[in-house]
Amino acid sequence: MASKESSEKSGRLQQIRLAYQMTRKSDSKVGLVVAAWGLGVLGVFLAIGFLIDHPIILGILGFLFGIVAAAFVFGRRAEKAVLGQMEGTPGAAAAVLQSLRRGWAVTPTVAVTRNQDVVHRAVGQAGIVLVGEGQPSRVANLLAAEKRKMSRVAEGVVVTDIIVGDDEGQVPLRKLQGHMMKLPRTMSKAQVGTVNDRLRALGGLLDNMPVPKGPMPKNARMPRGPRR
Repeated sequence: MASKESSEKSGRLQQIRLAYQMTRKSDSKVGLVVAAWGLGVLGVFLAIGFLIDHPIILGILGFLFGIVAAAFVFGRRAEKAVLGQMEGTPGAAAAVLQSLRRGWAVTPTVAVTRNQDVVHRAVGQAGIVLVGEGQPSRVANLLAAEKRKMSRVAEGVVVTDIIVGDDEGQVPLRKLQGHMMKLPRTMSKAQVGTVNDRLRALGGLLDNMPVPKGPMPKNARMPRGPRR
């Protein structure tokens, strides 16, 4: 039992070490910044402790909160470093979408071209969000086609399209998750489940569905299932 716990602890330390090494490749100051936050929090608590004549208690609390602060800062900088290394690689947006908090149902690569331009779909309280990555003009065409498909099966659901990139009107990969979380909520959790179940049930039928030409209908309605 002790050897198992020791092995798990060793594995976690190894993961932290690898994460630090990977982060340091693109963020050489990560160690100094993390240490500064941890020591800074400890210093603030100690200062308060001496002022109120309880340096030991506040010192212990400062040490614990310092570790939490250091871990939080390291996590954020590590995430930023990973996203920076992923930028420009196919499927990077899908990885970001799949790291979204609970409440989103993500389907990677619902549309793709031979040039590796792809569209991913996420369903949440903000409606249906289509995220494209690749060459902007080709991705725009993919998104338009997929958006028309969604208009055929989604009753009154808001469909938002996003192109990942650093140009005007695009969303940088490192800001994609935050951008998604800020989208206005237009559906309840129950409605999200209904829409997602319908899309999942249709499955591959969406790939073969004829796409109407011209502008997307404003009042598209989801086809009703057979009555029982």
